Amino acid sequence: MSRKYPESPMVGVGAVVFWGNSAILVRRNNEPGKGRWSLPGGLVELGESLEEALKREIREELSVDVAIKGLLDVFERVVRDAQGRVVYHYVVVDYWAEVVSGSPAAGSDAGDMMLVCGEMAAACRISSEVKSMLDKAVRLRKGRL
Repeated sequence: MSRKYPESPMVGVGAVVFWGNSAILVRRNNEPGKGRWSLPGGLVELGESLEEALKREIREELSVDVAIKGLLDVFERVVRDAQGRVVYHYVVVDYWAEVVSGSPAAGSDAGDMMLVCGEMAAACRISSEVKSMLDKAVRLRKGRL
């Protein structure tokens, strides 16, 4: 199925990934949002569980293995063209996770990566949605430590 002008919504996964005290963001290599800072993640493949897909995507984008710690949010992203037709329709499940092995490095699906921590996130040029997920993950992580 084509990502552009799909026949039905596609399911995606993403995560706020912590490495030490920092969270890792990736610069998207593909539309939608090409060139923007985002959470690592991608589409679920047929037969994969959400968590399997997330671990695979993070391995592809950051070359690390993670432990998934919890659910952050579930949301929809619908992008329409000038005629009102649906160009993209994603249902995205976001988690928070921690690196358990490897050192992060931008992989084939990520144009670049950036480590952010605390107040630094507010100074970065990232979307309000990504900032919101970072804030929520930090609060959840502090509650669990």
